[in-house]
This record gives sequence, C-alpha cells and structure tokens, in this order.
Amino acid sequence: MKVNGTDLSKAEGVYVIAATPFHDDGRIDEKSTDSMVDFYRSCGCTGMTILGVMGEAPKLSAEESVAISKQIIKRAGPSMPVIVGVSSPGFANMQTLAKTVMDAGAAGVMIAPPNTLRTDDQIVGYYKQAVDAIGADIPFVIQDFPLTFSVIMSPKVIRSIIQELPSCVMLKHEDWPGLEKISALRGFEADGSMRHVSILCGNGGLFLDFECERGADGAMTGYAFPDMLVETVKLMKAGKRDAAHDLFDAHLPMIRYEQQPGAGLAVRKYLMKKRGVIASDAQRKPSAPLSAKARAEVDYLFDRLAKLDARAKAA
Repeated sequence: MKVNGTDLSKAEGVYVIAATPFHDDGRIDEKSTDSMVDFYRSCGCTGMTILGVMGEAPKLSAEESVAISKQIIKRAGPSMPVIVGVSSPGFANMQTLAKTVMDAGAAGVMIAPPNTLRTDDQIVGYYKQAVDAIGADIPFVIQDFPLTFSVIMSPKVIRSIIQELPSCVMLKHEDWPGLEKISALRGFEADGSMRHVSILCGNGGLFLDFECERGADGAMTGYAFPDMLVETVKLMKAGKRDAAHDLFDAHLPMIRYEQQPGAGLAVRKYLMKKRGVIASDAQRKPSAPLSAKARAEVDYLFDRLAKLDARAKAA
C-alpha cells in the first residue's frame, strides 16, 4: 500500500520517535524543531514518527498538533517519510487529524488502543471502527504498548487485525517481554497465514539487538542516540552480530537509565540538548524535570559512553 510515495509495509531501519521541542516558557520552538529534523536526517534515520508518547501529544492543542505536523513533514521532505500519531479518545478528532496530515504529505498514521479494551473481539473491533473513521485509504500502524496502554494483544489478535484490514501496514512492537511475539508473527508470515508488514520496535531500544535477530525490521523509538540505533540495525542486517552487540552494549547503561518510568522523556530531552539538537530540554506541564542529582548521573554516563563511542560528545 503505497501512499504519498512510501510503502510502510516495507519500512526498515530507524523511524525515530521525535520529541516536541519547547521554549522554557512552554511555547513550541519552531527553530529547534527544524534543527531536530535535520539532526535525525544526518543520523541516517529512515523516517520519523511524531505526536507519540515522547512527543507529548496530549499536551498539544489541536491547532498545535496540525501546525507542528505540517512543519515537520515539510522539513523532512519526500526522502524522510513521517508517521503521525493520531490516537484520540474519540474518532472525530482522529479522523480530522489523520486526513489533515495525510493531505500534508504524511506517509501514514499510528493508532494506539484505548485502555478500556479487554477482549480480543473488542481490540479487533476497535481497529475496524478506527479504519471506518479515518478511511481505508490511509495506512496505519498498530501501537502495541501494553505497559502504557494496559491492552494485551496476542499474536493471533495482531494477525487478525492485519488480515482483516488491508490498510494496516506496520506494527510498532513495544511488548515486554516481547521477543517470542516477534517470532510468532514472523512464523505466521512463513506459514502463509499472515501477510507481511513491517515490525519496528520501541521501548527505548532496550531489546533492539535481539529484536532484529527475531525478525524485526528496525526501531521506532526515541533514544537520544538514533545514530547508534541506525548503525546497530545496519550491522545486524550485514550479519556482523558481534560488532552490533558490542556497539549496542556500550549504550546499555544510558538506555537503561532512560527507561525509568516518569523520567525517560526528561533524560532524552536533556541528552538532546547536550548534543546540540534542541535549545531547551523543557517539557510542558504536568512534567517531571530532572533533579540536579539526576543530571549529574546522566552526565557521568555520557562521559563514560564517550570513551567507547565518539558520538557522545556535548555540543
């Protein structure tokens, strides 16, 4: 399903989850937004995903969501496809945002399930209703993130969504533990019971090395070193397993630190500021800024990482 020049079912590499840059007073920082897009391109990212959990989407007004989507899509250009998160409590807002960003040139949209879904039929039924709302001509990504959304999707449920809805082109896999789920889905593809879709993985990249070995096509996450994620995926695809794991292992202490619930976004934005990507690490309220002690710990990890990876150098 190729839309706006991109077939997301064949996506691979790194579709980085983008932050939303703010000034210290909470206004959107358009200049930093452009520099962030340029940075992601220089890192070799295949594409971008915006208005996700890391993008602080619930803190944006509808007008701001549209404005920043259009800015990023324009800056990224046709060479860097953009997926836009359109998850919403109601389908009216989802429909409006989805159609608006697709008209602006987005490659597709990402839809997370509401936390009220419990049964398999409810989950499949929800995605059918979502497609009815946004239109079957818009490619969509399933966001499978049970740790945040409290919705458990079995491999068979995901297969049902993919098989019954042709506009489903990708799975953002964020189950934890989830390696067996990737193997099960690729097994369905191998036995002919499920068509191929791209599988890109989140969770800060915490399991990316083995996820690639299980059949994932790459990453869709917001770790502050997307250039490392890009290189790890390339090494894996080239069959250089030890080199990929060596590089990935060097970053594990920082990736682990980023995974702290409630602090991860603050750490990522602080690191992006240190790398010169954005001017401020501000989050919109309600937020959990880093304490002075936490900043010192991140600085320590950053300096240690610099001994192993030259990318860890402050701007």
